[in-house]
Amino acid sequence: MSGGTAGDALRRTIDLAQRAEAFGHARYWVAEHHFTPGVASSQPALLLGQIAAHTSRIRLGSGAVQTGHQTPLTIVEQFGLLDALHPGRFDLGLGRSGQRRTSSSSPASAAEPEPARTVDGLLIPAPFSFAPLLASARFALFARLLQQPGAESPDLPEVLADIQALLAGPITDDEGNQARAVPGLGADVEIWILGSSGGLSAQVAGERGLPFAANYHVAPAAVLEAVEAYRAAFKPSGVLAEPKVMVSADVVVADDDETARRLASPYRHWVRSIRTGQGAIPFPSESDAAALDWTDDVALTISRRRRRPSSPPSSPGVPGPRRGRARCR
Repeated sequence: MSGGTAGDALRRTIDLAQRAEAFGHARYWVAEHHFTPGVASSQPALLLGQIAAHTSRIRLGSGAVQTGHQTPLTIVEQFGLLDALHPGRFDLGLGRSGQRRTSSSSPASAAEPEPARTVDGLLIPAPFSFAPLLASARFALFARLLQQPGAESPDLPEVLADIQALLAGPITDDEGNQARAVPGLGADVEIWILGSSGGLSAQVAGERGLPFAANYHVAPAAVLEAVEAYRAAFKPSGVLAEPKVMVSADVVVADDDETARRLASPYRHWVRSIRTGQGAIPFPSESDAAALDWTDDVALTISRRRRRPSSPPSSPGVPGPRRGRARCR
């Protein structure tokens, strides 16, 4: 938050986890972000260890470990260590960030994006293309610092296969040599795949019979596509007999709507920092937000991100607005 330090943010994260546990929530996840001035969450496993030490029951997870920046072994060892100290409490959420991609795998590549629409009460805004940001010199600098020289990350199916193999037992080569992840072998972690489109992540999650988290807060325009692709690809496994989906969303909680709107007023400035390539800034205070303005084109971009349906959802499958406790299932 504006005026705070990384230490302040991390301590608030632990406090929020404790409150979530007290309120009866089932899960609490942290993200992996790098080079973002306003987000102090670059090492999920380290942060989760601290949160686990200050809670006792709530499941903790990564949303998501960026598989393009680590090896399967380091991921398994990190979460194996967490499980060894706090057994049976961790979700290993995996994402494709940092891996090889093709333009066809992203909904942002559409030549003529669909306009904003509402489906069963859920707002599906017009797509936003991150392609110019990903092609920038700034992003190239970040990518260079996040990866060893000459290293090339394998695609998600290969990474996932290695992670599952290392968790299940020693890996044996053609000559009988074995490699064990210690800690890690036999760790009781639940693997989730996170995705922002109907591309590879959703398909792999479905084909491997794993739970899938759709990133509405990252790419709301593609959330239905992502869930549909996952369900279409789903095959029952030893983990799941039927599809299991979780959907992320940006939420502000307050005692009443007026207070919630006031607390959320700086959100548009925070979104602007991301979508203009600046990187997520510290969340502005209400007074700072009131003093800021922008051009009409930027205002339009943000309004598309902040819009909500004018009436509650009519479909019984999509919950409407609510206050108070919420339980993640």
